[in-house]
Amino acid sequence: MLKEDDLITIRRHLHQIPEVALEEVETHAFLMQVIGMMDQKFLKILEPKELPTAILVRVQGSDPSRTIGYRTDIDGLPVDEKTGLPYASQHPGKMHACGHDMHMTVALGVLDYFASHQPKDNLVFFFQPAEESEAGGKRAYELGLFEGEWRPDEFYGLHVNPKMQTGVIGCRMGTLFAGTTEVNIDVIGKGGHAAFPQDAKDAVVAASALVMQVQTIISRSINPIESGVITLGKFEAGTIRNVIADHARLEGTIRGLTQVMIEKIKERVQEICEGIERSFEVEVRLGLNQGGYFPVENDPVLTKRFIRFMQENPDVVYEEVPPAMTGEDFGYLLHQFPGTMFWLGVDGGAQLHESSMSPKEGAIQKGITAITEFLEYRMITEE
Repeated sequence: MLKEDDLITIRRHLHQIPEVALEEVETHAFLMQVIGMMDQKFLKILEPKELPTAILVRVQGSDPSRTIGYRTDIDGLPVDEKTGLPYASQHPGKMHACGHDMHMTVALGVLDYFASHQPKDNLVFFFQPAEESEAGGKRAYELGLFEGEWRPDEFYGLHVNPKMQTGVIGCRMGTLFAGTTEVNIDVIGKGGHAAFPQDAKDAVVAASALVMQVQTIISRSINPIESGVITLGKFEAGTIRNVIADHARLEGTIRGLTQVMIEKIKERVQEICEGIERSFEVEVRLGLNQGGYFPVENDPVLTKRFIRFMQENPDVVYEEVPPAMTGEDFGYLLHQFPGTMFWLGVDGGAQLHESSMSPKEGAIQKGITAITEFLEYRMITEE
């Protein structure tokens, strides 16, 4: 079995080889190497050709009444690492700045335990590519990877949290992470001389009005006790000061804690765009792309059980946490299967996605212990 020193060595190697979405070839090979060293008696491994950097590992239960899924993401970010660590990224411009190296190591530790301690229920471990972009969870689902014996009845996954103390488990009922939707808007007007605005359709003026109206969605169309965000972070238009622009481009993001909230915001953006078209006699082309980044809405029954176990477990320090407006594509899978996502504290100083983020490795074994104990408990509960 993997000891804590082995796990730290694994994590540091993974940290040195970050790869971005759908390019996790070296990471995949190393994961397969580690998994291959485990007891294979209860294991079945799937390397899907349709999603070649993904890995699914099934652990056969001794007396299964369900199949429990556990997911870890494996991709890194296009970030230049600035930690100064001796095991810093060896891939220029890429880093595990979101802690996926920790996620993978914890998953390997849990898998290694059950490879040598046969679980009662079946387990399916999903080593998922492309969480940070390209919606790897959605891709896997739509490719049919979770069918037949690979279909989980419930799904679990964690995310590290550098704001929480090392090894602390954090969770909440309801939504843990927001869903996100990309917003792209093109305003098409008619160019002209700055001295003759009556002969043009000014895209800058129309787009500016659109920006101001969009800012009223949260304050005037959304229940103030609920949460949503819409930010238009990019505005491009025009070529020179004395020419009225015929085109403006806006790009932004929508975030909401429920899918109902996101749909409401999207509906209002559409209505505002239609109104701008009529008011300014321009064409407005709206593109909304949510992909697989749905809100991470924890299942009420499974999550209540998970929280109760963590609160009562003497080996665990548990904290109730607020929702976060960051996105996570595990939300898509939780809209297909009931499940729970939770935080693992890593006391990393710098925040997620920062170039100096450095999680405390003492969280690895604590996370493995909490998860394996919970899964064993879950297997003996009937409901």
